Amino acid sequence: MTKRLFALLLALAPGLSLAAGEVHLESSGVNIQDEASLQRGAALYANYCSGCHSLAMSRYSRVAADLNLTEEQVQANLNFAGTQFGGLMTIAMPRGDAQAWFGKTPPDLSLAARRLHGGPDYIYSFLKGYYVDETRPTGWNNTVMVGTSMPHVLWDLQGVQAAVFGASPGPGQPAPVERLEPKAEGRLSPEQYDRVARDISAYLTYVAEPAGLDRERYGLWVVLFLAGFTFLAWLLKTEYWNDVH
Repeated sequence: MTKRLFALLLALAPGLSLAAGEVHLESSGVNIQDEASLQRGAALYANYCSGCHSLAMSRYSRVAADLNLTEEQVQANLNFAGTQFGGLMTIAMPRGDAQAWFGKTPPDLSLAARRLHGGPDYIYSFLKGYYVDETRPTGWNNTVMVGTSMPHVLWDLQGVQAAVFGASPGPGQPAPVERLEPKAEGRLSPEQYDRVARDISAYLTYVAEPAGLDRERYGLWVVLFLAGFTFLAWLLKTEYWNDVH
């Protein structure tokens, strides 16, 4: 079991409302109907994020049912806080300790994919946007959320990136990051890390609205029903107007 002191900290609550138009967001390509992606995302979240971030609006039993996992699999691979199978996905770290260690309490991410402008694209771009910054207390910064308090907990997977800055737009204004360049390789190739970022984004998208799975599954049947009903209504209307004429 991988243990992490830090986890996926997207921002302070005010930062979660940052408009997507202010930053460049990459398309995540998230597909919540991809069960394998959701399962991988759940495992990644549990190992890298759940040490600090709860998903307190979700239950382990619901995740097991939706992602086709057994109770044994969930308890062994996703539930590191010792919560009961039917319990909420909270964390073991006391809020007071989190405040003392980080200077702020890491937010619950149950609704992150719905609350953030850009949703899964924001999360995906954030996870890919880290670069080294020795001026920051954590040694990291991010192109999507400049000045983030979150260290890059996935750096061993992605590797280390350095920022290439452009010209300052004006006196006293910081120079924008034009691009990121690899500085040290991680354990994964860029393509493999893209999948990691996509899987975590997919899982948080599912958690934010579990009913979305059923809505998309049943959408086609609803459309077919409406089409059939419309056809029957047209036949009935035609029959009525034949009598009128």
